Amino acid sequence: MALAKPPVQDNAYTAALALLDRVPLIDGHNDLPYVIRKDRNAKGDVAAYGLDKVHPQVDTDIPRMQAGKLAGQFFAAYVPPNQPNPAGFALAQIALMRSILKQHDDVFRPGLSADDVEAAKAEGRIALFMTIENGSALENELDALDAYYDLGVRLMTLCHNDTTDWCDSATDAPRHDGLSSFGMRVVRRMNRLGMVVDLAHVAPKAMHDVLDVTRAPVFWSHSNAFSLCDHPRNVPDDVLDRVPGNGGVVMATFVPDFISQASRDWHRPAKDQYGKTPDTMDYAKVEAEIVAKAGPRPQATVSQYCDHLDYLAKRIGHDHVGIGSDFFGWVNPDGLEDTSTFPNVIAELIRRGWSEENLAKLAGGNTLRVLRAVEAEAD
Repeated sequence: MALAKPPVQDNAYTAALALLDRVPLIDGHNDLPYVIRKDRNAKGDVAAYGLDKVHPQVDTDIPRMQAGKLAGQFFAAYVPPNQPNPAGFALAQIALMRSILKQHDDVFRPGLSADDVEAAKAEGRIALFMTIENGSALENELDALDAYYDLGVRLMTLCHNDTTDWCDSATDAPRHDGLSSFGMRVVRRMNRLGMVVDLAHVAPKAMHDVLDVTRAPVFWSHSNAFSLCDHPRNVPDDVLDRVPGNGGVVMATFVPDFISQASRDWHRPAKDQYGKTPDTMDYAKVEAEIVAKAGPRPQATVSQYCDHLDYLAKRIGHDHVGIGSDFFGWVNPDGLEDTSTFPNVIAELIRRGWSEENLAKLAGGNTLRVLRAVEAEAD
């Protein structure tokens, strides 16, 4: 993976940098902990990985996070759907993130509340929020949520690409007609703790079930608009229309197949009926066959990404839109190659006429509002 291309050096880009000097920028989802865990040399050792150096083969490291003007970053303890020991794996990923905080305390501070983002911004640091991506990490024990919260976890994505024992996934066969009764208890306990409920990866019916149950605003930490790109991971209009009533935030993601319908269609031969690559598939072989038949992969762009932001802002309002990159060391759109490129989003929206007030909401203001609302609803 190459480093980001030089940005368009115009007045809009200069204004974007100036804006991000004044207001906090928060990214709702990044899988760096899993990248470090799977790195063939580091194997989960933060010191061996060398986070303070540029890693051009992936997309996230300290120099490029700082260049991207981040003030808050949600890092995921991603638990693969087929992980045989999901709780243990989640705990190992939490330990890895705590190691990042310890070894790079000059760059990161613990993100435990909205106030930590504003403090980090003032200090020139980044508030590191720990999240769990996949509720299988509970192993069906409700009290595990309390333990994760005490370890510093402030958000949980209810499922991943597979349906769990209590939550239907957007990319798997449904088993619960949305959320089971235990799943509803999970949402209520997260409300009580002050932990953000994240509906990325969740089936639309389960989204509706959560919106019926939750007493706090929710996140979609890395999802786009289904009307612009029909990937099942994107949010359909009937769900979007309920977001303002909940007060939540849809954090648009950089994943090309969620941005570009052409990219989504190009990949269909490598996906099952639910939009994911089967575990038994030789993906490299299938992709080579797609290239031979259909030509190179269509490239998503920062402009197409901003089309989703425009759509969301018009559909649900500027108070309910955020940014959730989902950087995980894979193919990224033109103009959004790595964590140094967040200002490109702001610059493109300036060119489209977005006001400074609405840009500040997008960058981090909406996320901070939800965090404070979730904190206020906690017992």
